[in-house]
Amino acid sequence: MPTKSFLYSILLYLCIHPLYAQAAEQPLRPNILLMIADDQTWRDIGCYGNNEVLTPNIDKLATEGMRFTRCFTATAMCAPTRQQLYTGIYPVRNGAYPNHSVVNSGTKSIVHFLRDLGYRVGLAGKQHFGPVDSFPFEIIELDAVGEFIGRDTDQPFFFIYASKNPHAPWDNGPQKLFDPTKLTIPPYMVDTPEIRTALSKYYAEITALDDEVGMCLEQLKIHNLQDNTIALFTSEQGSQFPFAKWTCYDLGLRTALIARWPGHIKSGSTSDAMVEYVDMVPTLLEAIGSTAPDGLDGRSFYSVLEGKTDTHKSVVYGIHTTLGIKKGTPNYPVRSIRNERYKYILNLEHASKFQNIITETDKENYWNSIVQAAKSSPKAAQHIKQFQHRPAEEFYDVKNDPFELHNLAHKPEHRKRMDEMHVQLKAWMKSQGDLGSITELDALNHQRKKKRTPK
Repeated sequence: MPTKSFLYSILLYLCIHPLYAQAAEQPLRPNILLMIADDQTWRDIGCYGNNEVLTPNIDKLATEGMRFTRCFTATAMCAPTRQQLYTGIYPVRNGAYPNHSVVNSGTKSIVHFLRDLGYRVGLAGKQHFGPVDSFPFEIIELDAVGEFIGRDTDQPFFFIYASKNPHAPWDNGPQKLFDPTKLTIPPYMVDTPEIRTALSKYYAEITALDDEVGMCLEQLKIHNLQDNTIALFTSEQGSQFPFAKWTCYDLGLRTALIARWPGHIKSGSTSDAMVEYVDMVPTLLEAIGSTAPDGLDGRSFYSVLEGKTDTHKSVVYGIHTTLGIKKGTPNYPVRSIRNERYKYILNLEHASKFQNIITETDKENYWNSIVQAAKSSPKAAQHIKQFQHRPAEEFYDVKNDPFELHNLAHKPEHRKRMDEMHVQLKAWMKSQGDLGSITELDALNHQRKKKRTPK
């Protein structure tokens, strides 16, 4: 006859065994690997149509996942871009809207959200955020990426590899692979020998970036983690060539985004859904089975990743703050709103001359070549005028004019549409606490080193 202790053991086993079995059946939450370029124009990748750059690793990732054609950051500068990506909050509202800025004290980021869910969270490379309390990453040395990824396979990780390529100065990568004389000069550039040389150096750094992407993806394979890792690549904002970084044009605000997750995201798929950097936090939280906290500006596009829909947002927004940039115009706030077809840009202090480190310092030795070319080239002269002397309003048909070369703001047939977009843009600004020129003049108080706001 069985003893009482034996019967108790059997009963206990029958009660708890299903719980163990259920736990064993549930897979680990996925790891997340986010690879970020530094000042790479979204078009300058093989899978995005530039067949002169060399990006085999990024291109391969696109064949294995989903390539987004319309992803946007709200600000084409490093610190504001990264901090909206990590917080899910637009730049003015999180406080980090000028360059070299920090978020408002007490702001939480994806580091907090994922650590609370049991993730270890690390970052290697470029930081450009603050304060530390808002972004308490474990900082990983570049030579320790493999160690972090493979450290503990029982605990999921969120790891950001933030490259410093292809940010200027362009002095990295296999420059001999790119012959300046044979490059195709895109229509938004002026064709000078100096532009060609700068472009070849920039392309070389993109190849160096691609090597880093390959290294990160190889570490997933080495540790047999590729199947349970959401691998993402994004190009950040545009390069420092004119009309890209430090602007609200698509060359600056539009960004490449590729997402791979075997078994969840369809290989070789493409999405035209309009998504923003602020959407990344809620999307990743939903992907791992959690929910976003209240108060974020972003909205999850996880259903797009699943292939259930190819739409997300009807409009995206842009903001540029020149105050605080080296050699920048003291007060040149720009705001923009874009839908699938049209872009409306509001230059709040358009009477001023737009300038920055490109026009005033020209360390990459190409702006002066455009100035010299303008003496005999109408195209070069127009290039300078359009970049530095802008009207109060700009309006572009981005479907038929993807490089935003032809301002349609003076066309009467667009006035009604412009007015509607203007109202929508002002309503968004109000929701963000954005006072336009007044907000611009407060920019220095949001930088890392507090400075006195000019009178």
